[in-house]
Amino acid sequence: MPNQMQRLLEIMARLRDPDKGCEWDVAQTFETIAPYTIEEAYEVADAIERADMEDLRGELGDLLLQVVFHARMAEEAGDFAFEDVARSISDKMEARHPHIFGDEGGIMDGKQWEDLKAAERASNGSQSAMDGVATALPALLRAQKLQKRAARDGFDWPDTEGPADKLAEEMQELRDASPEQKFEEAGDLLFAAVNLVRAYGIPPEDALRAANAKFERRYRGMEALADGDFSKLGLDAQEALWQRVKKSEV
Repeated sequence: MPNQMQRLLEIMARLRDPDKGCEWDVAQTFETIAPYTIEEAYEVADAIERADMEDLRGELGDLLLQVVFHARMAEEAGDFAFEDVARSISDKMEARHPHIFGDEGGIMDGKQWEDLKAAERASNGSQSAMDGVATALPALLRAQKLQKRAARDGFDWPDTEGPADKLAEEMQELRDASPEQKFEEAGDLLFAAVNLVRAYGIPPEDALRAANAKFERRYRGMEALADGDFSKLGLDAQEALWQRVKKSEV
């Protein structure tokens, strides 16, 4: 059986060949490929959520292609190659699991794990607890990560009462804000909502994804129940259909 990883690397090298390669592949840059990388990661998550193993296999391949694509462009620029990428993550995993790959043994707890990652960031020149939280993350997920970083330094409420009061405060501030201030206040409200959900130990991104799926399912249910064009119904009629769909799910 051929080495499929080597085969994939050779395919990408051929596609990127400036003389005999694919025009589209040759024209790409890190910046143009990055959106595809993000999209493929979400498609992996979608296949997992649907428990579709056949689709997951294909989506993981698409995601792997993105890694190979970026590594090939970096190799062409003389920065690093795929082997360096694999070595880097292998070194990191061994360093982060001394109880497995070292002589320490035992079980690593959450604090030890965070201490190891903090030491990594410090060795890379990190000067703030906020360093290393990628700006390209979905805003909801990034808010959660920023708050967790702050919480490790003790900047956090001890219970859910504090963030609940803060959320109510931000709701009132959005109501009272001038048109020029509403954008900023809306952001503060969403940030506070993430903080409250996090205080209950619930991943905000997962919770909102589930809520999106529920809303979509119920909306499609209303459309199916509507006699004719749903959009032409009055709000009271639409609300009645909404309640019917909700009751049917109980």
